[in-house]
Amino acid sequence: MKMLNGVEIYEELEEIADPKHSCLVVWDVQNGLVDRIYNKDEFLGNTARLLAGLRGKMPVFYTLITPPPRQFTSGWGYFTMMRRYGIKDPAKLPAFMAPGTPEREVPETVRPAGGDVVLEKPAASIFIGTNFENLLRARGIKTVIFTGIATEIGVESSARDASNRGFYPVVVSDCVSSMDKAAHERSLENMKRLAVVESSSAVLGAVNG
Repeated sequence: MKMLNGVEIYEELEEIADPKHSCLVVWDVQNGLVDRIYNKDEFLGNTARLLAGLRGKMPVFYTLITPPPRQFTSGWGYFTMMRRYGIKDPAKLPAFMAPGTPEREVPETVRPAGGDVVLEKPAASIFIGTNFENLLRARGIKTVIFTGIATEIGVESSARDASNRGFYPVVVSDCVSSMDKAAHERSLENMKRLAVVESSSAVLGAVNG
């Protein structure tokens, strides 16, 4: 660690991921997405192992996809959903991640535990439409460790936003995934320029010594 102008500058993973100033984000790990990724079993196993090693040492945040009511959905929102489902008539769009549906649930092996924070959010960034940043500032958190789905969409958007806000973003390379393996791999390469990208083994080793 270095100091300049009274600011602590973390350089090593052990400093960056120190539990005293870090939190873990489990981004959109919901059945409707988990069932479609290219490496479901590996992803769930790695994420469960990371959770077991970090829970109790730092705050854990879960996000749930929570679309706005239809009457408040933007044109772009309708367009992207029409493209997703291959539907020309927006009136025929199915409900997406509706409360109470199995697709909205978090798989049992990685579900939230007591003390974890669950955030409902409307956008592909954890900082938009939530009080996440306020919670981090109140707790003195400087590092956000990201896991979840999809790497190239919400994970990368949130990591970029974390960086823009002065947080250390850490992306756990084997605890993020996608429906598109090539896009996942490209995103990890992109994020090596703007975030700390490390394996779950490296993160657990840094946190637990």
